Amino acid sequence: MGKNNIPIKIVCENRKARHDYFIHETYEAGIELVGTEVKSLRAGKANLKDSFALIKDGEIYLENMHVSLYDQGNQFNHDPLRRRKLLLHKAEIVKLFSQTREKGWTLVPLKIYFKHGRAKLELALASGKHNYDKRQDLRKKADQRDIQRALKERQRD
Repeated sequence: MGKNNIPIKIVCENRKARHDYFIHETYEAGIELVGTEVKSLRAGKANLKDSFALIKDGEIYLENMHVSLYDQGNQFNHDPLRRRKLLLHKAEIVKLFSQTREKGWTLVPLKIYFKHGRAKLELALASGKHNYDKRQDLRKKADQRDIQRALKERQRD
């Protein structure tokens, strides 16, 4: 369940994005899809690895998102790596455009899910991490695991 008890079915996530980027803001965007893409998404056959969003002519497009071909799609099947238009309000697009130009941030897709029967994309305004930032995050995770493990052992005794 999402916010306000709305059922959400997550199709795929870009787990590596949170490892490689600092996430500053997130936006919910609709995706312009063709019929066979929707059927493939419902089957969970999508991949956000190496995908990104770009702003061109006042519109936002999603690049490199792979949606597998639909098995029963025959000649009407879609191109798996085609450019897909994202649906956002004009004010949001203008804000994202200025943030990416001024601060040098990038637009990274985090996950695709269905909400009220419609495909949605969680889009993040992010900046890249350096290697030392990634190492610090891994160290923090390892420390948290050690703490949790020690607490479990203490509770057993």
